[in-house]
Amino acid sequence: MDIQEIYKIYRQHPVVTTDSRSCPAGSIFIALKGASFDGNRFAEAALQKGCSYAVVDEAEYAKAGDARFILVDDALVTYKELARAHRRRFGIPVIGITGTNGKTTSKELISAVLSEKFNVHATEANYNNDVGVPRTLLGIRPEHDIAVIEMGASHPGDIEKLVRYVEPTCGLITNVGRAHLQGFGSFEGVKRTKGELYDFLKAHGGLLFLNESNADLTEMAEQREFDRIVTYGQDSTADVQGQVVSCAPFLKFTWRALNTPQPSSNTYEVQTRLVGSYNLDNMLAAISVGLHFGVTAQQVNHALENYIPRNNRSQLTETAHNRLIVDAYNANPSSMSAAIENFRLMQVENKMAILGDMRELGEASGEEHQRVAGELEAAGIDDVWLVGEEFGKTQCAFRKFRDVEEVKAEIERRRPEGHYILIKGSNGIKLFELPALL
Repeated sequence: MDIQEIYKIYRQHPVVTTDSRSCPAGSIFIALKGASFDGNRFAEAALQKGCSYAVVDEAEYAKAGDARFILVDDALVTYKELARAHRRRFGIPVIGITGTNGKTTSKELISAVLSEKFNVHATEANYNNDVGVPRTLLGIRPEHDIAVIEMGASHPGDIEKLVRYVEPTCGLITNVGRAHLQGFGSFEGVKRTKGELYDFLKAHGGLLFLNESNADLTEMAEQREFDRIVTYGQDSTADVQGQVVSCAPFLKFTWRALNTPQPSSNTYEVQTRLVGSYNLDNMLAAISVGLHFGVTAQQVNHALENYIPRNNRSQLTETAHNRLIVDAYNANPSSMSAAIENFRLMQVENKMAILGDMRELGEASGEEHQRVAGELEAAGIDDVWLVGEEFGKTQCAFRKFRDVEEVKAEIERRRPEGHYILIKGSNGIKLFELPALL
């Protein structure tokens, strides 16, 4: 059965599930495979639970004579092709976002700004991989005016594969940094892979939103000789310009727009609820996108001032004992450096940092963890706890813990009081378990 025939079935049954534990009546089950599971084995159970069809890619699981089983060569490819067929039904703008750091925050800020004027469909949480992106595309409905799609990558070619299905009409790369080096092989590998979004936009006449203050992104854009660009950044030549006013602890910044659909000589000041001077770029990206699509400056400011971060990203949480800056979802050398520098600049007292290992750095891991230790020494933070095997190998005077369980025991023994505490590390270190104890 070809994809157009499958899509006709989808039009009659417009709910897809890849989880046999969740089988809404009339839905389509797609049997995906993972490292430790094979969805084909659950196809019959999915039909019994309420699905109308099951897409499988192993013949032994397709019952002969039962039209509810749809046998394909590759269920994941079919899932993505189904999502692309659905995406092509809609002539709305589709904004593609990728980058090393700030993808999810930028996606949420852009969505918040655009929602002041439009019905926006956006990636939920950080469902930005081979499975999450099709899920997002299949969620587009006729009532949506615009879509904001986040795309992640950890290996060469990942973005090229995703843009084939997303088919963005415009987009941006938040930044490029030294993350997933074990998969990418090098920083140049990171740039090539993230740049695959630029390649698609250039080939299809798409619009690029470019952080002009980022030398790597500017170089990548110049190499492709874009015809359509909206720039933002801290440079006086950018279409949308911004500067940090303070971080005490929340980011306050000013911005103005020149060469945009709504040029203005006014300078606006925005008090956000986000921690981190590094979020200025994410704010300016959202402003640039919003202004391009006709959101007014007043609406932009309203959205940014009222955006509250979630999911352990640049959050400030006040407990009975401390104030916590929680950024425990992920960590890599560039995001760790930005967090440490922002913490250094924050105008608060009694600073403490609990930092966990940065994963997937391959051969560069030792060097990168040692560099972070040096940045911590230069930052002058009052009390630093380092968690994990890689930080344990560094040469420094900071306290070291084998894992989060050792940290929990020390918190129980000596509960910190009256501190601003930065908590950041790769998700696998499980520092997200600490806020409840602090």
